[in-house]
Amino acid sequence: MANLSIAASSSFTCVSKPSSSSASAFHGIRISHLGPSRMPSASYVRASYSPSSSVVMMAKRDEELKEIRTKSTEQLNEEIVDLKGELFMLRLQRSARNEYKSSEFRRMHKLVARMLTVKREREIEEGIGKRLSRKLDRKWKKSIVPRPPPSLKKLREEEAAAEAKESA
Repeated sequence: MANLSIAASSSFTCVSKPSSSSASAFHGIRISHLGPSRMPSASYVRASYSPSSSVVMMAKRDEELKEIRTKSTEQLNEEIVDLKGELFMLRLQRSARNEYKSSEFRRMHKLVARMLTVKREREIEEGIGKRLSRKLDRKWKKSIVPRPPPSLKKLREEEAAAEAKESA
């Protein structure tokens, strides 16, 4: 009979008994804790979380939703197209390994989702079903004329102004 134990805050014991049957002689490992458990402190686990920060975030989100709901459906459509163009520019910057804010991806995706949600809420109020909504959405997407996003327009204007300064 073999007995093995390690003395520490936790104990490891391996017990094997001779057996007359054809089954394996190994019956498993027994682990028992003798000392106090070592759990990380609550401040270590959730150091960055504070209840007040979540309240502030919800207030910002509610304020943003109120702002979105005041816009007309046409304005929402225009802003959705602009934001999707901005997302495309961010993806280009990432693929070219230029500097960009990675937090902008999440912020823009969420903003687009909120706008689409408000748009769908308005469709539901009008009595437009899910199937017709998808059909109208496809029609709207086909009618979009590709145009540069606002950030690219601004960049081009700044470059043109810089060239005008240099030539003058």
